Amino acid sequence: MNTHPPRRILAVDDDMVFLDRLAASLRRRGHEVVTATGLEEVTRLLRGFSPEFAVIDLRLDGESGLEVARTLRDHLPEIRILILTGYGSITTAVDAMRLGAVDYLSKPADTGQIEAALFSGPAVGVPVESETPVPSLERVEWEHMQRVLRDHGGNISSTARKLGIERRTLQRKLQKYPPVS
Repeated sequence: MNTHPPRRILAVDDDMVFLDRLAASLRRRGHEVVTATGLEEVTRLLRGFSPEFAVIDLRLDGESGLEVARTLRDHLPEIRILILTGYGSITTAVDAMRLGAVDYLSKPADTGQIEAALFSGPAVGVPVESETPVPSLERVEWEHMQRVLRDHGGNISSTARKLGIERRTLQRKLQKYPPVS
């Protein structure tokens, strides 16, 4: 059941299956939803659509969701932006917050979590004292390995060389679940 009044939402993701499902779910909850797959499309849409909220994937095909967020913030200073990603890291979360994102969620996130992040909390620009605990060293190391692996196209050998560790050591560490912060 929808507990929020209808809102104008822009959803940006290059995964069409996810984008269609998210848009359909938000529409079932009564929201007006427009979708886009990248920055160029978002720029065109802004000529005729003025969203109150945006849900943006961090990694778009050949683009950064942070660029989309920056463009939206420049055109609509009051927009509330939520960044979604399958590649969570502290660095990108901090970058997203610096661009004015109200929250940063890891995929998979359900519609209820997305609505809660978008529609609750302080207004944009209001400083919030973080209650998030400092992540453990193991968690930071695991996130760093994931980011370097992604930057090397999933190539374990290349990633191990870049990190200066043995390939087998890297494989063993990557097989573990992400450490709890």
